[in-house]
Amino acid sequence: TPPVPTPPAGGVGGGGPVDGAPAGDAAPPAPAATLDALARGLAGLPVLVGNAGAGIGSNSFVIAGDHTTTGRPILANDPHLSPTMPGIWYQMGLHCSCGYEVAGFTFSGVPGVIIGHNARIAWGFTNLNPDVTDLYLEYVRRDQYLVDGRWQPLEKSTETIKVAGGPDVPLIVRRSKHGPLLSDASKVLRDIGVQPPVTLNEAAAQAAAAGSPDGYAVALRWTALDPGHTAEAIFAINRAAGWADFRAAAELFDVPAQNIVYADVEGTIGYQSPGRVPVRGKGDGRWMAPGWDSAYDWTGFVPFAELPWERDPNRGYVVTANQAVIGPQYEHLLTTDWAYGYRSQRIVTMLDRALGSPAAPGRLSVADVAGMQFDNRNSMAAVLVPTLRRIPLTGRAAKAQALLTGWDYQQPADGPRGSVAAHSAAAAAYYNAVWRHLLRRTFDELPADYAPDGDDRWFEVVLTLVTDATSAWWDDQSTPQTENALDIVQSAMAGAADELTRAQGADPQGWRWGRMHRLTLANQSFGKSGIDPIEWLFNHGPIGVPGGSAIVDATGWDAADDSYDVTAVPSMRMVVDLSNLDESRWIQLTGNSGHAFHPNYRDQFDLWRTGETLPMRWTEATIAREAAETLTFRP
Repeated sequence: TPPVPTPPAGGVGGGGPVDGAPAGDAAPPAPAATLDALARGLAGLPVLVGNAGAGIGSNSFVIAGDHTTTGRPILANDPHLSPTMPGIWYQMGLHCSCGYEVAGFTFSGVPGVIIGHNARIAWGFTNLNPDVTDLYLEYVRRDQYLVDGRWQPLEKSTETIKVAGGPDVPLIVRRSKHGPLLSDASKVLRDIGVQPPVTLNEAAAQAAAAGSPDGYAVALRWTALDPGHTAEAIFAINRAAGWADFRAAAELFDVPAQNIVYADVEGTIGYQSPGRVPVRGKGDGRWMAPGWDSAYDWTGFVPFAELPWERDPNRGYVVTANQAVIGPQYEHLLTTDWAYGYRSQRIVTMLDRALGSPAAPGRLSVADVAGMQFDNRNSMAAVLVPTLRRIPLTGRAAKAQALLTGWDYQQPADGPRGSVAAHSAAAAAYYNAVWRHLLRRTFDELPADYAPDGDDRWFEVVLTLVTDATSAWWDDQSTPQTENALDIVQSAMAGAADELTRAQGADPQGWRWGRMHRLTLANQSFGKSGIDPIEWLFNHGPIGVPGGSAIVDATGWDAADDSYDVTAVPSMRMVVDLSNLDESRWIQLTGNSGHAFHPNYRDQFDLWRTGETLPMRWTEATIAREAAETLTFRP
């Protein structure tokens, strides 16, 4: 049975299901060439923190004191981002007479703590991932665009790009009321302007005919392009002393909209969804909207009081891992693009098993919670492997198939030969190779740019397909005959066995997930210099790591690539003990220094990859007693 989302957050009034706009209100469809050009144009934009669908997400959960060994809440958080060297986070304790007493993780250049705790509260983030960007097709004529039958002037400004060792480059930015014209900056998107026009309403058609329009432009409406208060929200949450302060700080948090889990020293736990989420007129934001019809404009934002929140739930915990946080009764549309719940449901399952029944609740320690963050169980494998074990195979494929018998679905990197870990590492290697081959053979109709990346969305697609053995998707387009599900699954299992035999030898018991699922930490400045000594100095790896896509230990990889290399990681892990903040734990991917010759450049990596953590000290006395070095700046 596929996982279900965790219990939704409460605290919001009821309402009818969120329905799409009636068919008559839908935006006129753009030509297929337009949509393809747009997709190619957006794909060329820089990747900042990871490839969508390749494991980018986060885990956070908080447990009430009734269920902990300390009698106070425990809060855990591990954001999933692309691996970087140096790591994206900086561990900091800020204790000053300016009114800040806070510790946790921050970004370079940010004068506050993004995720962490102060003396009274702790908090963690995961991405809510609401739909806060819309694309508008604008009908343009030179420096004008059409709105409700009238031509309006485009706003224009000139930005100057400073180029080291070369002349400045001026860039003219044109904006409609919806936002900047992306098509002005991209040749691919600019070609949309020569496409035939979409069907216009009568007033727009008359104006267009009279004005001899040039064609399309593509404008971006995005909450992040509006002035906001997110920096103020960080300062406010750093100083919050309780639930009311925390919610007041969260109300200032505009972009990016997050799930925030909360705990305090008084024993309160909770959840709040902040952020500016648009309320649309017509349409629901899933398709490009006609900019010439103001009925499709944003009419405002979801009021903070109506965003999902929860305080002290009866279940005794809150879990967020990018899954749906509210049910279909919710009156506003946040998004339809939730994670499918494999990580969140696994965390819920671990918590329920550990805590037992309400009549005899268990108790969780900080160490228990840190262990849960490093859980490597592949929940999709638990669903699919029973089917794979029944597939008739011969030869080396049959020997490989035997690895799936008795597999606990954990995915360690390695283990001593003959151990449970070694068997799991071998089975994980084979299963993931089968998964990759299965996706490639099944969805061979898709262009290379749209090849399955293997994340939980594709889990759901395949689970649906296995109930229809004669679906056209199973047919291999490169052969004259028509294949069915059995043909393709057999081929995928045999192909995976052949691949691993070539790469790791003929004995399936000797295969290891960590030999193929490897992480390379590449320095962002010098990591791809092409000069071997420089790369040796600044980079680290490749090194085999446990975990995988849609697993709690979310070391994601992309099945569309030619390798199993890691593309996303838990960028840090933090566990806060609200009974004794000195006993909290933390770790980050690399180290706290960005200097390759510094001992703290990558000193935390081996601890990180083996699931260990370091003390997250808080009190001045403890820090002074345990300090190895002190750096003092004097004016």
